[in-house]
Amino acid sequence: MDDFELYLKPTEAIESEHKAIQRVSKKLIQGCVSEVEKAIRLFYFVRDSIHYNAYMVSMYLEDFKASTVLTRGKGYCVQKAVLLAALGRAAGIPSRLSFAKIKSYRLPAQLVEQIGTDVISRHGYNQFFLDGKWVSAAATFDRELCEENRFRTVEFDGIHDAVLPQTDLNGNLHIEYLEMYGPRVDLPMEWIREEISKFWGPEKRAWLGKDDSRGYKLPNSVDL
Repeated sequence: MDDFELYLKPTEAIESEHKAIQRVSKKLIQGCVSEVEKAIRLFYFVRDSIHYNAYMVSMYLEDFKASTVLTRGKGYCVQKAVLLAALGRAAGIPSRLSFAKIKSYRLPAQLVEQIGTDVISRHGYNQFFLDGKWVSAAATFDRELCEENRFRTVEFDGIHDAVLPQTDLNGNLHIEYLEMYGPRVDLPMEWIREEISKFWGPEKRAWLGKDDSRGYKLPNSVDL
């Protein structure tokens, strides 16, 4: 049996007791009559209100904290998953992180050139315990990004797993799941750092603006 209390407790990254997280979670679930309805509301808030940005990847824990992601309004998959887990726990829904290795056929060419691969080894998403089972939810790509790139949006009904689609709206390959990792109660920061450092170096911070990359030396690229 899972110890569901662990999936309701705050952690240093999953700040479910933070005032801002509590306030937003309570506002979003107002009027909901079921845990499923609450989870759906939280999912769509994180999916669309927190814009996806691959360059937010970081070696530093503070860039992953739920309150930081909420304030910045953007993040990459792991950061968005941390925020969604915090909002879920704040709403009283057992919530956890899960990870997978994926191949993205639609990564921007510049990003592939910079990191030297189109395989993402630490893709993060969420799982909620709803109606007696764990249900997966990937709030990774916001609707605006999907519309601009003709990606399929991930739709979550609180009943079926909602993972990244295999193809885009043109029928081209988009996401291929290569390996699934076990779920986590907390953010496995050292495990994430280990992989990030291979591609981005030991000092990578979240790039908040378009000029943040100037002069940054990536291990697998020339000067930007």
